[in-house]
Parts: sequence; structure tokens; C-alpha cells
Amino acid sequence: MACSQRDLQGSKLGTYYVVQLPEPDDFAFWRERARGLVQCDVPPDWVAWVEPGGSGNLFAHGERRFPLPDADAPSVRASKRFLKLARNAALHSDPERFALLYRLLWRHQSNPRCMEDKADPDVRRIEELDKAVRRDSHKMHAFVRFRQVEDGEGGEHYVAWFEPDHHIVRANAGFFMRRFANMNWSILSPRGCIHWDGQTMRESGPAQRSDAPDGDPVEDLWKSYYASIFNPARLKVGAMLSEMPRKYWKNMPEAELISELIAGAQAREAGMVSAGTLEFEERPETLEAIDKAIHQCRKCPIGELDNHAVMGEGPADAALMIVGEQPGDQEDQKGRPFVGPAGQLLDEYLERAGIERRETYVTNTVKHFKYVQRGKRRIHQSPAAKEIDTCRWWIEAERAIVKPRVILALGASAARGMLGKTVSISKVRGEPIAIEDGSELWVTAHPSYLLRLDGEARDKQAALFEADLAAVKERVAELTG
Repeated sequence: MACSQRDLQGSKLGTYYVVQLPEPDDFAFWRERARGLVQCDVPPDWVAWVEPGGSGNLFAHGERRFPLPDADAPSVRASKRFLKLARNAALHSDPERFALLYRLLWRHQSNPRCMEDKADPDVRRIEELDKAVRRDSHKMHAFVRFRQVEDGEGGEHYVAWFEPDHHIVRANAGFFMRRFANMNWSILSPRGCIHWDGQTMRESGPAQRSDAPDGDPVEDLWKSYYASIFNPARLKVGAMLSEMPRKYWKNMPEAELISELIAGAQAREAGMVSAGTLEFEERPETLEAIDKAIHQCRKCPIGELDNHAVMGEGPADAALMIVGEQPGDQEDQKGRPFVGPAGQLLDEYLERAGIERRETYVTNTVKHFKYVQRGKRRIHQSPAAKEIDTCRWWIEAERAIVKPRVILALGASAARGMLGKTVSISKVRGEPIAIEDGSELWVTAHPSYLLRLDGEARDKQAALFEADLAAVKERVAELTG
């Protein structure tokens, strides 16, 4: 026993330890308490981590006072990667974050390499918390806007209002202290405030938006400057909204100009599409603009055929994107993806898997129907690798706007459209492939392949297809849950 017996009396059921955290972002305090609990061999489900203003486990039978490890208690092991992620994860707003950190620390003692398992739910969760906190800090660095106020003594003082998603204000104080070392400033937030007078950093409690000023005379000059440097030729609305979400606009003086500047740029783009003079040097930044532009595209021989471009359909913020090869004869006639026999079969399997098609963005990697004419019939022809690669321009534009968490590629052509290279379905199916934009690619067979089979062969491939959809459904739920 590595700690006093009197502190561990009682059965496991109904006995737990409450750790009251002095601050919601106090990683050092958590680390000290967690080390002591591990040394006393206290398992994770015996511990309740409570933030300021919170309470313990209401369903437990009794609280135990904090155990003290003996002098000869074993040392606690933790990998460098865990500590790096844990420092950031502790700043997240998830009330279960400290329990997660303790659970991982506990597991380190029996498995020092537990952080190497990328499929482990706890490892994935701490990575998600770390990523969210880093992104929130980046937004704070980018979108804090100081406004000048009188300090009561005739001097200059600058005040900013920022609404973080997580407990990052204190952690980022050093950044602003170094960047604005010669200014007297305050950053107010609903999660606490920091103040710098040129020599000393001071903290205070939460503030309200009304505590911050609405504007100052310098803002007109700043807005004129922003409008003069705005380059409509380089406008990427999707990327801009990803980096500068609308929630921050109300605190940024230049945000008043953005809608007007975007509208002007998009009007010029729409005119070029209508006139057929659009040169595809910059991708359209809306699904509507892509829809118009693909009808003008003649970059490969498929676009020269007597056919119509077929745009994807579904929510512009869908968590799941399903990508097929190309539209077929019925899709070309109706102007919608997956409405022919293969699409009907896909709908059947989606329903079995519990995937709502109306909540999914469905599209094709090639936008025009490739065929050869045989009498009155148009016979499907598979697109060549060069044609798929040419059409990647459009599928990448769709992907950049929708930003799906998971992409399901139906068939080898769709997989090439996502990866830029040909892969074997049998070798890659059933496992996620990480894509550079942070989404996951899953690959399965195209439903038209099932239509060409019968008997035992079809039963086998149908079972694999059904299993692939079930796995994708589960993964989307994990990422969005």
C-alpha cells in the first residue's frame, strides 16, 4: 500500500475522492493531485474532478478525504506526448476533461505506450480537445481588436472584447504581453480578464460585452485601409469563413465591409460564368457557383459530348460526403446524382445502415456522363485516369465548401478522384485513410458492381458493402457525437 490505510478505508462501491480545482485551467494543480492519486493506487472511477462552482458525484455514498502517498511510493510515469496534449486539453470547456486526463495517466502506469494507439477512444478524444484549444488560441491571436479609451488620467488605454470557446485567456496572456509590450491594455472576456500596464500582468473576473467600448476614431482609418488591400481576385469565401468564422465579426471593425466586398467579387464571377469566359484559375467558393461553372467546363473530351453536367446535392455542411464515379444515363437526363438503378440500390443499403441520404452530400468525381452511342442507347464508358484527374478540380472545390468529416468513395474511380492515385479496393476498404484537409476517406465498391453480380458472388460482395456502410455510419457518429 503506497499511502495511509486510514485514507483508503471502505469498499470500492460508494467510496470516492472529490478533487476541487481552484481554477478551471489549473493544469499544475491537476497534475499534482493526479500524481498523488496514482501513487495511492486510486482508480479513475473513484475520483470526481470538480471545477469551481461545481459539486461532486451525487450518486456516490460517501466522499473520502484526499489520500497522502507514502514517502516510498513509486514514481508516476507519463509520456512526453501525453503531457504536451494534456496541458492544452486541460484548457478545454469539456467538464469531463480532467477525468479523461486522469484515466489516461492511470493507463500509462501499466501501458506506457498507450498514446500510440490512434484508434483508442481516449487517445482520439484528447487529440480532439488539444486541436480545439489550439484553434481557439489561434482565433484569439488573430481576432482580438483593441479600441482606445481614456484611462482617467489623460493617458491611453486599449480595451478588447473576446469570447473564447475554452479557458484560454490566461494561457495566452504572454503572447499579448510580448506583442503589445509598450501599451496599456485589457482583454475582457466572459471567462475572465487580463490587464497589462507595461510592467505587471493582472487578472480579474469575468466581464460582459457592455463593459467593452463599441468603437474609436481610429476605426474609420482602419476600415479604409482594409478595403484598399482587399483583393477580389484572390477571394476564397469558404477558406475565409473557415479561418474567420462569423461569430468573431461583431468585434472586428472591418467585418462591416466584408459582405459588400464579397458580393461585388461574386457578381463579377457570375458574369464571367454566364458569358462562358470563366478561366478556372480560382475555384468558385459556393456550391451554386460550382454548379454554373461545371456546365461551362470543356477541359476534357467528356464535356464535349451531348450531355449535361450533374452537380452534387445535399446539405452544404454535411458530415458525410458520398462520391461516385460519374452520372449515368438517367442522372444526365434528370440532372441529379444517383437516381438510376445504382442509386436506388445505394438508397436501399443506406437505409439499412441507418444513414439518412437527405443529411448526406452525394456527388460524383466526374461531372459529365461518358458514353458511346449504340443505336438509340447510350452505353456507359468508364472515365480515363486523365479525365478523373482533370475533374478533381471540381470535387476538391465541393469538398472545400462542404468540409465533410468522412468521405465514402464508391469505386476505384471515386477513390482516385479523392487521392490522385489508383488504389485497390480490396486492400484499402474497411480502414480510414487520412486526407490532408483533416477528413477521413473510406473506400468501398460502387453499387453498380453489385448489379453486375448474381448468386454467391453477389451475396459476398453485398455483405462487404453493407459492412462498409455500417462502419462509416459508426465513424460519423463518433466524430460528430
